[in-house]
Amino acid sequence: MNITVVFFLGLLIAIIGVIPPGLLNMTAAKISLKEGHNRGIVFSIGVCFIVFLQTYIAAMFARYLSNHPSTVEILRQVALVIFVLITIYFLFIAKSSPKPDIEPNIKSKQSRFFQGIFLSAINVFPIPYQAYMTISIAGFGWFAFDPMSILTYCSGAATGTFVILYVYIFFFDKINNKKFTSQKNMNKSIGIITAIVAVVTLVNILMDI
Repeated sequence: MNITVVFFLGLLIAIIGVIPPGLLNMTAAKISLKEGHNRGIVFSIGVCFIVFLQTYIAAMFARYLSNHPSTVEILRQVALVIFVLITIYFLFIAKSSPKPDIEPNIKSKQSRFFQGIFLSAINVFPIPYQAYMTISIAGFGWFAFDPMSILTYCSGAATGTFVILYVYIFFFDKINNKKFTSQKNMNKSIGIITAIVAVVTLVNILMDI
């Protein structure tokens, strides 16, 4: 497998997962607005360090599952149901709620780095998300669980995360008052993403029948 393709797969999948407004990208944006772009970037580097590790753990878990096809098939079916339910919830049920006002209190760049590490570490969603996505792209023949491919994919995931955080850091002030950052549109974005993942899951299941 071409490592360039693997890198961009990791980058694209990470972008899809991080692009909706959430704790990490909104925190990076607000740090940037209050303390300058440099501190927002330092925070983002801390986030991406953990994302790399989380993606690596996810790939190791996915490699283990890939050696147990019957388990993977069951997990795919469960994942399909879960993603469909999540899609229905965010597109048709979830209602707007006031966005929490995240007030950065720490001032040093070093603290911002460790703040990024901490907030990223408590956000465990990337592990099951990346584990499932690596199994899926491996099922399409786009990814192999060799050390070079795994490290390349993890690098792509970390880079994709940084790209989105960078966009939030430098352009948040331009989009903050627009519809993109509203709770309703955030719910819609998450619903669309989970719908896409559900479709990919269904295609994988049908291909194996």
